[in-house]
Amino acid sequence: MLTELEQIQIGGLTELAGITDETGLENFRVAYLGKKGRLTALAAGMRNVPPDQKAAVGAKLNEVRNALGNGIDEKLATLQSAKDAEAAKGIDLTLPGRPVTSGALHPLTRLRDRAVQALRRMGFALADGPEIETEWHCFDALNTPADHPARNEKDTFYLPDGRLLRTHTSTVQVRTMETAKSLPIRIIAPGAAYRRDEIDATHLSVFNQLEGLYVDRDVSLADLKGTLEFFFQEIFGAGTQVRFRPHFFPFTEPSFEIDIRLEAKGQEARWIEIAGCGMVDPAVFEAISKARGDKLFDPTEVTGFAFGLGLDRLAMILHGITDIRHLIENDVRFLAQF
Repeated sequence: MLTELEQIQIGGLTELAGITDETGLENFRVAYLGKKGRLTALAAGMRNVPPDQKAAVGAKLNEVRNALGNGIDEKLATLQSAKDAEAAKGIDLTLPGRPVTSGALHPLTRLRDRAVQALRRMGFALADGPEIETEWHCFDALNTPADHPARNEKDTFYLPDGRLLRTHTSTVQVRTMETAKSLPIRIIAPGAAYRRDEIDATHLSVFNQLEGLYVDRDVSLADLKGTLEFFFQEIFGAGTQVRFRPHFFPFTEPSFEIDIRLEAKGQEARWIEIAGCGMVDPAVFEAISKARGDKLFDPTEVTGFAFGLGLDRLAMILHGITDIRHLIENDVRFLAQF
């Protein structure tokens, strides 16, 4: 067996020297070191070797296996080096490297994160809810009359089963009050809303809202005003002027539109409407109490305020974006500015 092992070593290394590709190298490995290879077959015959020769034969077997294994590794390294050298032909190593551009958060994501951080510092918790909603959660519970324009099929996306795509994230406020165990409730609900708007420079059929709700005993209009003044000054700067104008919303009474005084460079300062808010209408608390079957939201005992704003519009004002469609077109030239 010693002679046969010596022949395998000499012949194998000679054969290995003539291999010119990785396929041939793999075939060689299988032929010599595979499960049915020549060296494996000899190793299986060790049980028939006389006891006084086992040590010598075993040592030679290991020598041959190591020689062929090392030869295969060296050959593979040689073949790969040759392949790399061939691939590198024609490359000018003196040319400057191509810069690797870094990505950045989308302007809407950055604004949402800033808004959430500011409101969470005031004790507001994040809340979420489904985007496919019922009419009760979207309209009835929010004191919206049956003839309100928002309930028309021309303004709202209805599904065949009577459900709809939520037109605002106020539905999250309703669901939060439905399941609340105790007071106070202080939540914010950022998310998508859907309306049948014609797409143009200032409108999309799907947009991003952030709404808030605070309910407890003795919540006042002063709490609402202080919260939102602080919030908008956090977003636009400490010197930002905020104005509250009386308005009408079905689900708040009294209700207000919120304006900020914008001072763009090279332009006269002007007031821009930016959000809506108000004290929660007692009719909303009555609807919630009826649905719950208890007195946790008894309108004679609790008060609250709610507010809502469009994050897309906020981002446009903050960054001077003139067309809302830029926010959804994924144009790298636009996004690279942020």
